[in-house]
Amino acid sequence: MSKTFTKADIVNIAVDAMLVNGLDPDFSPQAKQQLGSMHGPTEGYGSEILDLTSLLWCSIDNDDSRDLDQITACEVLDDSSTIIYVAIADVDTLVKKGSPIDGHARTNTTSVYTSAKVFPMLPLRLSTDLTSLNPDQNRLAIVTIMKIGPDGELINSTVERAWVRNKAQLAYDSVSAWIDGKDELPAAAKAVPGMDEQLRRQDAVAQKLRLQRHAKGSLEFETFQPRAVFEGDRVVGITQQEKNRARQLIEEFMIATNACTADFLAEKGVASIRRVVKSPERWKRIVEVAKEYGYSLPGEPDGKALEKFLAVRHKADPLRFPDLSLTIIKLMGAGEYVVEFPGQKPIGHFGLAERDYTHSTAPNRRYPDLITLRMTKAFLANCPSPYGVDELEELAVHCTRQEDAARKVERRVRKSEAALLLGTMIGQHFDAVVSGHSERGTWVRILTPPAEGRLVRTYGKVSVGKKIKVKLVLADVEQGFIDFERI
Repeated sequence: MSKTFTKADIVNIAVDAMLVNGLDPDFSPQAKQQLGSMHGPTEGYGSEILDLTSLLWCSIDNDDSRDLDQITACEVLDDSSTIIYVAIADVDTLVKKGSPIDGHARTNTTSVYTSAKVFPMLPLRLSTDLTSLNPDQNRLAIVTIMKIGPDGELINSTVERAWVRNKAQLAYDSVSAWIDGKDELPAAAKAVPGMDEQLRRQDAVAQKLRLQRHAKGSLEFETFQPRAVFEGDRVVGITQQEKNRARQLIEEFMIATNACTADFLAEKGVASIRRVVKSPERWKRIVEVAKEYGYSLPGEPDGKALEKFLAVRHKADPLRFPDLSLTIIKLMGAGEYVVEFPGQKPIGHFGLAERDYTHSTAPNRRYPDLITLRMTKAFLANCPSPYGVDELEELAVHCTRQEDAARKVERRVRKSEAALLLGTMIGQHFDAVVSGHSERGTWVRILTPPAEGRLVRTYGKVSVGKKIKVKLVLADVEQGFIDFERI
């Protein structure tokens, strides 16, 4: 008799995957003891801390997000420019460098997200309460203040410490539906006079920033990121995250904030951690891929030309675009953390067409952001950097490695979650797209439910992008194996 798998089994698979990949699935007794000694958010005093609690701040995140790292607000000026405020939770007020909780965060360097269980970088009482920018709570934050011109150009920016107060906790899908005219303004926004105008203005500025970014050659990808939906112990479906206007709003503001923070640190003349994606060494292969679609790219890496190619393909064939995106992302190479020094020619972020770029907007769930936050706070207080060059270089390598390990865990668990859902569908037929070839075989992506597996038996030639019909022959939850054969 075959075993009946439950959500608890998926959690156990996730824990094993964490350990195999060098990540700690739980906090140490010392970290738990430190957490138990905390009784509330840290108080902050000083004339240098601004009071920005009166601004119409709001958070926009996933429906189930409770670790609110950032909130946004805006003000329109007489010259038609807009002041965009992005507040980032001052996590360092409670998570001091070298403390037991910081030790756990430094080991894992990131939160690991699976549908069955989230393994937070910081204890949930911190990341979802004491260091989260929750509604109707005064919180200390690092605020990036950006003046954006009428055409979406960045005129100037400053960074300050400030008190902030989230007036409305909102979610991507409902805000986007309102922006698109498909639904009413969410209740939490409707309860705040003027919040509708705030959201309209923020959306308008974000779209202008987006146009500016793409004009510089920033790349637009669409990756396959299925997420299992649980009801109790059962997986009842798999959803695919869709891009929308609200997600774009936050994405644009976070990219702008990360670039401004990198500029702020550069102006201080110190070494700091950057997030980079190098100019693709396998550009010739990218050129060959484009040629397969009848598109000609220049011989040298050119972000603007690649962005035009991707835009053409997305419009021509949205169904297969996630597979093309994955191919180009693999050929570009993964992002990494590096230390850059004053006067050094920056590597830059090829995918975002940014010369100076760091990670600074998610200190509750990403350790490089907490490092950057601590350095920013030190310079605002005219204090020396809390990190030496050797330590920064060691951390850059470690954070890159652990981020890769977290992605491996998330991929591994997604396979088991999909296998759990598909286990009752053995023998059923599905429409599929051939998504890739490797030394280990051929891979296909079925459309409903969205899941990927190996093609173990086929007839005739199957090139990447080809639409075929397949039959499900194996769904192994324990191993995370899903096998199809071509009909």
